[in-house]
Amino acid sequence: MTVMTETTQRRNTAPGTGKQDAGTAPQGRRGDGIAPPETRGSTAIADTVVAKIAGMAAREIPEVHNLGGGMTRAFGAVRQRVPGGGTGVTQGVKVEVGERQAAVDLDVVVEYGAAIADTAADIRTNVINAVERMTGLEVVEVNIAVDDVHLPDEEDEGEGESEQEGRRVA
Repeated sequence: MTVMTETTQRRNTAPGTGKQDAGTAPQGRRGDGIAPPETRGSTAIADTVVAKIAGMAAREIPEVHNLGGGMTRAFGAVRQRVPGGGTGVTQGVKVEVGERQAAVDLDVVVEYGAAIADTAADIRTNVINAVERMTGLEVVEVNIAVDDVHLPDEEDEGEGESEQEGRRVA
């Protein structure tokens, strides 16, 4: 007959359940009962980090002309001219980040002639791969709203103003 001491019983009981586990408490590499270094502590990833990764990954797709709707792009062009206003990498990107998962919403302007369904699939694949690889978060969804199509003869908001200013000076 085996007698269980209180210490042995506590160690082999799952917390809060009263049920015994198999006695497989997390062991260190040396078997000394200490958890491995990579499991000690927590890592918090800010929404802006995920938004920047998603924005950069979406822009890597050749058929993506820009991110953001018309007003968003206009405000982004103004913000970029203000010192300390930022680069606009997160323009047109919204994210929700939890402890283990993330969701991404993108507003996209595609180049004329691009197959929108194929472009959206390429964006989703690239964004999911980049965010999951760099953060370890599971991306549960990437929602894409195509706000505009960039025509070959259209100027961007920022390009048109700088060209006009150049003409006035010359």
